[in-house]
Amino acid sequence: MAKKPFKKKHFKKMRKLTQLREVLEHAIEFERTARDFYLDLAPKVNKSVRYIVEDLVQEEQAHIEIFKGYLAQSSLQHDLDIEVETPASDRKFTDCVHVPDLGEHPDDQTVLQYALKREQIAMEQYRSLAEKAPEGRLKDLFTFLANEEQEHKNELEALYYEIIHSGGV
Repeated sequence: MAKKPFKKKHFKKMRKLTQLREVLEHAIEFERTARDFYLDLAPKVNKSVRYIVEDLVQEEQAHIEIFKGYLAQSSLQHDLDIEVETPASDRKFTDCVHVPDLGEHPDDQTVLQYALKREQIAMEQYRSLAEKAPEGRLKDLFTFLANEEQEHKNELEALYYEIIHSGGV
């Protein structure tokens, strides 16, 4: 039996689509997991990075509130039902709901590496969603968050270099 040639239209049917509402719900869980992880972590880390962990708690909570606000806006309900292609980064984003056990006294390097990884994954996810979302407030939201996660990552990288490679703050 001869194989039928692969056609582009078949690929389009196979790609996974998701509603923007589901995207926001997953993002809330991603941010909530991070917030709770950092809340638990804050009293266990060295004072040299405690302030950054506490800042991360606040940033993650702010993202949760933003997403909840978008879900509650009646003017966005139609947009939230729009389907977009699931980003390639979605698997890594979803996997971040499972957080590592860093022990009772995690070292600064491990804490910063984990935070950098989360910021990178979030940045990739939000950037991809910004590219796929229709023009409007949701696209603007994902663009804003991608840029914010990039800023967080840049700040963490500078701190990482200062603490790990330069011998401390």
